[in-house]
Amino acid sequence: MSTPIPITTIVPASTPERILQRLDWQVVRRLDGLLQGDYRSLFYGYGVDFADLREYQPEDDIRYIDWNVTARMDAPYVRQYAEDRDITAWFLLDLSPSMDFGALQNPKRKVLIDFVTTISRLLTRHGNRVGAIFYSNGVDRQIPARGGRLQVLRLLNDLLKQPRPPKSAFTDLTPMLGAGLNSIKRRSLVFVVSDFICAPGWESTLSLLNQRHEVMAVRLWDPREVELPDIGPILMEDAETGEQLYVDTHDRKFRARYKAAAEKRAARMAESFKHAGVDVLSLSTEEDMVRAIARFASLREQHRR
Repeated sequence: MSTPIPITTIVPASTPERILQRLDWQVVRRLDGLLQGDYRSLFYGYGVDFADLREYQPEDDIRYIDWNVTARMDAPYVRQYAEDRDITAWFLLDLSPSMDFGALQNPKRKVLIDFVTTISRLLTRHGNRVGAIFYSNGVDRQIPARGGRLQVLRLLNDLLKQPRPPKSAFTDLTPMLGAGLNSIKRRSLVFVVSDFICAPGWESTLSLLNQRHEVMAVRLWDPREVELPDIGPILMEDAETGEQLYVDTHDRKFRARYKAAAEKRAARMAESFKHAGVDVLSLSTEEDMVRAIARFASLREQHRR
């Protein structure tokens, strides 16, 4: 028989402190083992200030080409940066209605909260700073970048208390990306966390953001957005607009059309990310977060070589 836990140590499961404790034990410690303590293998091009220009070499990252100098010199030149020891990271967080989609115990919003808390904890315990911009039907708030465990708890607390936005219109991510472009002055590490189910036209702003900062897109998705289970007639509701429609999931042709539309949407997203030049961490509501982050770190490390 296990030893009873003293009542004085029990903390409600939904409090910021309790969530942080859970993630420290279940995610951060496991990541430490898989990354062998080298958390910076997740990031490159971070915490840097402009230092010099030199001619482009075949192995250089094309994102650092200075096109103005290239045009004047009639040869490609890249910007070089001097690395700082500290990282300033920002989270641009899509908190629109579609983020509540998913299984009751693990919707996309919960995955977003766990991811932000995990990365914030990973960064701040090494002396780095994190900040965030919350976005739902508009830019709701901006949390200045600070360090320390208290900053992680503040982010977590504000995310838990963030009110659910009313269902009205399809999300437009351009204002969120524009807020990051205008507000984040010093070159930083920027995580854009969203399901990217939104109105088109955000790609150019994401590309501009990536020219100034190191940007990583974190795409959250749920398997039921890709393939419907065969469970008979159901009432489906658009998470963004609230529009409702009865459908029969017994209909194989309908399920096939649904899957084809989801695959087409995913292909458009992939092309948009490629055009913007950003790396993408695809995070499912049913996938182990540690494995997903470790796989992402491994792919980025391969790209660097």
